[in-house]
Amino acid sequence: MPSLSERSRSFPPPRAWWSRRPPRARRRLFLSAVALSLLPFAPMTWAWASALGHHVTAAPGGGWLREVPAAPVALVFGAGLYHGSPSAMLATRLEIAAALYRSGKVRALLLSGDNGRVGYDEPTAMRDYLVARGVPAGVLVLDYAGFDTWDSCVRAREVFGARRATVVTQNFHLPRAVALCRTAGIDAFGVGDDSFPVWPGPTTAYAVREFGATAKGLLDAVVLRSSPVFPGPRETSLDAIVGARS
Repeated sequence: MPSLSERSRSFPPPRAWWSRRPPRARRRLFLSAVALSLLPFAPMTWAWASALGHHVTAAPGGGWLREVPAAPVALVFGAGLYHGSPSAMLATRLEIAAALYRSGKVRALLLSGDNGRVGYDEPTAMRDYLVARGVPAGVLVLDYAGFDTWDSCVRAREVFGARRATVVTQNFHLPRAVALCRTAGIDAFGVGDDSFPVWPGPTTAYAVREFGATAKGLLDAVVLRSSPVFPGPRETSLDAIVGARS
């Protein structure tokens, strides 16, 4: 039986294999390797490019409100409940939405969340939170089938008739939210909360999760043009508040 050193000499070193390839083949292999290494970043690049110039951070002090264009409605995405009440991050989104309404930047708030199982109702919890803080119930519209960001955006456009909207979320989610809503046909501007100083651990985890979530969003919105889980029927509750042509 040949020794280990003898067996190893029977295989050409990788460098020799590479040098025997024709220059054109080596170029193609190199470019393929580069393309594959960049592929995981393509969805994030798409989202950031789509949202570029269409979002702002809701910094303390309220000066950010001057940078937000007026829109008929703010679309607020659900972000989980804790013992039936909005999670801390969702509560922050709702505070931003309330500030937009009080400043006259929007006339209605579309609360889009998950009510897909018994005992879990994000939109109603969001409504109750805002009403308890003085936002009139009559300007709140609830979407109970906002199961993910793409569904929320498509339903906002096709079910509720939103054409222009200010989307409200956290900064780590903002590029995807704006990009998906704009792909769905909404002239969207985003306002985000910089959650990192308060919740660095969860924010980092959610930011990492955005790589996969944005890839799924790109697939749903651009490649498959997926329909939401519940695509309709058309509702006029938002039209009644802001007007059918807004």
